[in-house]
Amino acid sequence: MIEDPAAAEASLDPIRTRILQELVEPASATQLAAKVGLPRQKVNYHLKALERHGLVELVEERRKGNVTERVLRATAASYLISPVALASVAPDPRRFSDRFSAFWLLSLASRTVQEMGKLIAGAAVAKKKLASFAIDGEITFRSAAERAAFAEELGVAVTKLVDKYHDGGATAVASGARRHRLVVVLHPALKATALKNPSPQASPEQSAEKDQSND
Repeated sequence: MIEDPAAAEASLDPIRTRILQELVEPASATQLAAKVGLPRQKVNYHLKALERHGLVELVEERRKGNVTERVLRATAASYLISPVALASVAPDPRRFSDRFSAFWLLSLASRTVQEMGKLIAGAAVAKKKLASFAIDGEITFRSAAERAAFAEELGVAVTKLVDKYHDGGATAVASGARRHRLVVVLHPALKATALKNPSPQASPEQSAEKDQSND
């Protein structure tokens, strides 16, 4: 999880992104140069920037004649830039609460990324397994009315479960109880054609109008 703005900027450079992809397996600047099609000196420059921000790490040093070859690898199999990197302009779900707002959903997702990033890091340091649970699936509705009915019933069912299991008593903390975050979302699935051929000409307003007309 990348939270430092400078590290985020470094990782977003196309060449450095390619280098991070290649460094899933350890490699030297010479080996990377052949893969990415750049001079070894330029690759070294990018490697130093990535290493400075903790995105790559030294695995070993090999002596070849008068030259010491450094072998590095990426510090993670994958990276995600946290909204913390843009803290001053990151979406904040506390600013408003509207369960039918797509922007609020996005704010909740942003908060989830931030909180899970910190929790995963903490669990790794403590060498403990992080208790989490998620469901991902798709559902097709025949009409907007059925979609609204489903959302209403889902809300009622979740509320009943929360009422059943939530311990809001004063002794909850003393008894070792642990608060958990619960987020339930429902949104349209992206169309396969839109994924393959995104249209930059369509504005958000036009897309919204199209979705409404499909309802």
